[in-house]
Amino acid sequence: MQLTLSNQKLGYALGFLGVLMFGATLPATKLAIPAMDPWFVTGMRASIAGISALVLLLILRRPLPPRELWLPLFLTGLCTIIGFPLFMSLAAVTVPAAHGGVVLGILPIATVVVATFVTDERPSLGFWLASIAGASIVIYFVLSNGDAQSAHGISPGDLYLLGTVVAGGFAYAMSGKLSKLMPGWEVISWQVVGYLPLALLTAFWNWPSNLADVPASAWGGLAYIGFISQFFAFFVFNAAMALGGVSKIGQFIMLQPFIVVALAAPVNGEPIRGSTLFYAVLVVATVIVGQYMRVSHKK
Repeated sequence: MQLTLSNQKLGYALGFLGVLMFGATLPATKLAIPAMDPWFVTGMRASIAGISALVLLLILRRPLPPRELWLPLFLTGLCTIIGFPLFMSLAAVTVPAAHGGVVLGILPIATVVVATFVTDERPSLGFWLASIAGASIVIYFVLSNGDAQSAHGISPGDLYLLGTVVAGGFAYAMSGKLSKLMPGWEVISWQVVGYLPLALLTAFWNWPSNLADVPASAWGGLAYIGFISQFFAFFVFNAAMALGGVSKIGQFIMLQPFIVVALAAPVNGEPIRGSTLFYAVLVVATVIVGQYMRVSHKK
């Protein structure tokens, strides 16, 4: 598809909207985790999205995707439906939402790294230098215990966040590639439908024994990550990547640290430390620089 100025502007607008919705994922997950097992949250999140997608596909009478796309959809789903949500849920057990928001600031870098392997996009040297600078800031933030969340530097929660970043990079880049071959909303819909049996089994196996004691806030957080984070947000973000390119739209994820840190106080009751905000600004600044660097396409 020839990229026009109108397509690019629409892609930017959808990318911004998608990241706004993705940005609330970690705070919403933090609401659910204290009252629910991370495996249950992961299974229910995918089950909510899978049932919603199945109903939509049946109503619209959409045919099955071409057979050559089944394997790419399955592999993308491993990251989108299992890896990313599970690692985030496990991280949310111990890691403050604001801290996680800063670490997730390197997601744009991970996305573009993967994009160079699965798409025809080739970032310039300037882009990579900005990316390395951003990654270095995040690593220093974790090692220096930038938010005092652990007395020993890297914690298990940080390792889970690293897994979230890796899985997220693959999820966004591969979804962006598939969205150029089929509608973006179908890309995520067929993924969650394909994994629906496993999701239902996981949720059933880890069903809370104290269901009556689960607060409304936890159910609200679960509903958000099921309907929005796992499903609808991918509608708009996949469409954005198809219009504006994986690398450029992937850079909009740079807004997530600000969104997460902003929501951590009102949603999770976490104090916003000046050091956390400082590192978030530095991470976003490096990704903004990368946004203005050239990204070519392999011929």
